[in-house]
Amino acid sequence: MIKLKYVPRIVDKEIEELMEIMGAILIEGCKWCGKSTTGAYHSKSIIEFQNPDKKQEYDEIKNTKPSLFLVGEKPRLLDEWQMYPVVWDSIRMDVDHSRLKGQYILTGSAKPDDGVTMHTGTGRISRVLMRPMSLYESGESTGEVSFNDILNGKDISGVSKLSLEDLASIIVRGGWPAAISIKSNASYRYAKEYIKSLVNEEIKNVDKVERNPEKMQLLLRSLARNNSTQVANSTIESDVKNVFNDDISRPTINDYLNTLERLFVIETVNATNLKLRSKYSLRLKPKKYFVDPSLATAILDINPDDLIKDLNTFGLMFESLCIRDLKIYTQSYGGNITFYRDEKDFEIDAIFRTGSGKWGAIEIKLGGGYIEEAAKNLLKFKERIDTEKCGGPAFLAILTGTNYSYRRPDGVYVVSIGTLKN
Repeated sequence: MIKLKYVPRIVDKEIEELMEIMGAILIEGCKWCGKSTTGAYHSKSIIEFQNPDKKQEYDEIKNTKPSLFLVGEKPRLLDEWQMYPVVWDSIRMDVDHSRLKGQYILTGSAKPDDGVTMHTGTGRISRVLMRPMSLYESGESTGEVSFNDILNGKDISGVSKLSLEDLASIIVRGGWPAAISIKSNASYRYAKEYIKSLVNEEIKNVDKVERNPEKMQLLLRSLARNNSTQVANSTIESDVKNVFNDDISRPTINDYLNTLERLFVIETVNATNLKLRSKYSLRLKPKKYFVDPSLATAILDINPDDLIKDLNTFGLMFESLCIRDLKIYTQSYGGNITFYRDEKDFEIDAIFRTGSGKWGAIEIKLGGGYIEEAAKNLLKFKERIDTEKCGGPAFLAILTGTNYSYRRPDGVYVVSIGTLKN
């Protein structure tokens, strides 16, 4: 099998480790983020379920002997497995019987309907979530500053090569592997083509349910306008109703949002569960983010020059870019990202938690003019933590679009997104 030149991804290590202990793994995530390429890199044979020339043959196998899908050199990649979900149970049974590790890799761009498989796959099939490329994966971050150093309290130093204009271009282009290789302004169209495909094809193909493309477009526009905020479903509903004269129900809104989550197009960041000394109640509504900031700019028809001229919108889209990268980096530590916001609107943009329980607080600021204010916020937040119940922070950091990364005398890290890696 011929292997094309492969650009390493951060999830590679997770995949390799799981292949040593599990019979099969599922790489899931949005379309065009590189799942098939990564799956192929780790496999020795492939079956592509989306191949139209093979559909009749595959349909016959599905209805007669699904285990034939598994015949091939191992590890075997089953690409877009959700098109033939019966293969899930075939893999589970084969793994049960053979007891062999690293046999199968599945990739999927949509979560299948509940109940389409007979078994959860627990103990046999492990899931790996993949997103578009971080700046480190795309080669646009120097990688001089690692979270490993930050989590261990080491001094840092780094100089980003990215200007504000570069960041604006990166946001609009997105972390799509195919778009990164395009050096002209045509790369900005990639996310727009994604949205076109999503609205006209994917929202129907995911479960064969007819959904109104115009209403979905309006819902996406509402999400894009409220990107990086705690937008309520009622707000999204009102935005759509303003155009369709109340011709949409709350259950329909919920269905459309669930569909976008099933397609890995939007993700939520939950409020933190850290124990605080503060008397103020937390705002627990999660924030909604697109899996890549380019989707929001594509929906709103924003180009890089628009971001430079509107720093408020630029800041929100920059936060979305940073959250994308933080999610990718924290996943490599077995952790997750949350945020803090109380009823007085005191907010910390991101809480970075590792699987071992270490955590740190992060403020996200596009420009250098807000660094001092952000540092004060972080130190104030540190005083609110009940360290007896959840331990003190391993770090406090400001993630910026500026050029330099360093540690301040008060211990707060200033980290340029253009120098960061996991």
